[in-house]
Amino acid sequence: MSLVITQYVSVGKTEVGLPCFFCENTLAGTMEVPKEKLIQLYTTMVRIRQFEEKAYDLFARAAAIPGPLHLYAGQEAVASGVCANLRRDDYITSTHRGHGHCIAKGAKLDRMLAELMGKKTGYCKGKGGSMHVADLALNNLGATAVVGGMIPSAVGAGLSAKMRGTDQVVACFFGEGASNNGVFHESLNLAAVWSLPVIFVCENNLYAMGTRVSNIMLLENISERAPGYGMPGTTVDGMDVMAVYKAASEAVERARKGNGPTLMECKTYRWRGHSRADPGLYRPKQEVEEWRKRDPIRIFREAKHLPEEELNRIDSDVEAEVEAAVKFATESPYPDAEDALQDVFA
Repeated sequence: MSLVITQYVSVGKTEVGLPCFFCENTLAGTMEVPKEKLIQLYTTMVRIRQFEEKAYDLFARAAAIPGPLHLYAGQEAVASGVCANLRRDDYITSTHRGHGHCIAKGAKLDRMLAELMGKKTGYCKGKGGSMHVADLALNNLGATAVVGGMIPSAVGAGLSAKMRGTDQVVACFFGEGASNNGVFHESLNLAAVWSLPVIFVCENNLYAMGTRVSNIMLLENISERAPGYGMPGTTVDGMDVMAVYKAASEAVERARKGNGPTLMECKTYRWRGHSRADPGLYRPKQEVEEWRKRDPIRIFREAKHLPEEELNRIDSDVEAEVEAAVKFATESPYPDAEDALQDVFA
């Protein structure tokens, strides 16, 4: 079984902030997706969603997770669609809203949750927490609480791959708010000049914390900045994992062939506020309701890419995986006091 998909690129928006993927579309191409890839895409989205919902519950009800929590729920199609095109030896760089990126790159849910809970068995031994997860075994170079902080790191990783003569690529995730930082412009310019294998993935969820993107930039699409650096840019429906997968496939293929970087903008939406402490009241109720109708998991299921019984089995398997992760993380020990200065290199 395989699926032929068509990708559409947004060229407008509705009155409530929804990109007009169904009212003004331009055909961007088709590709065949094998069944095993369809299973991977759906499974990854469900793993992210269920992990985030469980983390939300633990933070709110059990107070088991210390510090802030920036949830990725609603944006699952972006990380899933991009990372499905990556190999194990490819790199990613992440953000403060990075749980989804880590999981999509192959992170184990038990070690992820242990890290969020500050436990010794976490990916960073409980010292990184929610906003600083890294897994060098999977070439996940890490998340950062600094907005735009990992964009230049992605350029460095791309330069390393080019100097070593490999065909590795780097997927660099960041939000639309980071695209106004100076480091964004410097990084894209250098990546283009040096023709580095970096896919700059802008997750445009319309709000930089509580600031609406239309209040801080006049461009309709952030991808329109790409020609200024001499690289291709594309804007896709970030709620449709198939559209993201297709666009990322083209960008990754281009990078692997040594043809340089791509700026890929995914129009998406976070289900909750900026962090667990933010009720998100600055967002119009109608806007939230309209975007929630475009749930990426629901879109996939309603498109019937896979039999319903198979989708239900995946849901059940992931639920069991999440519950096992909760047990593992809850029973794991906290770091010892003498561990505080270990792994410190400066």
